[in-house]
Amino acid sequence: MLRFLGALIGDVLAIVLFVAIGLFQHGLDITTQNLVLVGWPFAAALIVGHLAAQTWRGPFRVWPQGVFVWAITIVGAMAVRTLFQAGTEVSFVIVTSIVLGVLMLGWRALASYLTRGAPREVIDAEDLEAEDLQRDGGRGRDGDTARDATDSLTSPSASSRN
Repeated sequence: MLRFLGALIGDVLAIVLFVAIGLFQHGLDITTQNLVLVGWPFAAALIVGHLAAQTWRGPFRVWPQGVFVWAITIVGAMAVRTLFQAGTEVSFVIVTSIVLGVLMLGWRALASYLTRGAPREVIDAEDLEAEDLQRDGGRGRDGDTARDATDSLTSPSASSRN
């Protein structure tokens, strides 16, 4: 659950950065009011994207979660902007798609790389048993030596010695 919230916060920060860059490029003040007014369609679509892509199953995965969240965010935000006549020129859609793609998928790729675990070695049960015998000085769990245990299994007369 914590990783899911981290993914949501990472995407929100990507949207805030995108909106702030856009405001700066257009000579507008970067205020909380302007960030909210311009960013809310993206944030609303982002939430829908997270729910639709089920990011709690793989919050840092670029594929499929990250790509679906990014695509749904773009399509949803453009639909809302069109509905409110906020402008969806082709150049804006292209720039938005590229910048949000780099930001939203880029942080996921970096997070996936940084949080990947060390490769895990597969250990065979026989290897574990051999290590146990070496550590216990050749004695098994019940105190018998490995040779005694083998003798008692292979020879009926050996069982009378035990």
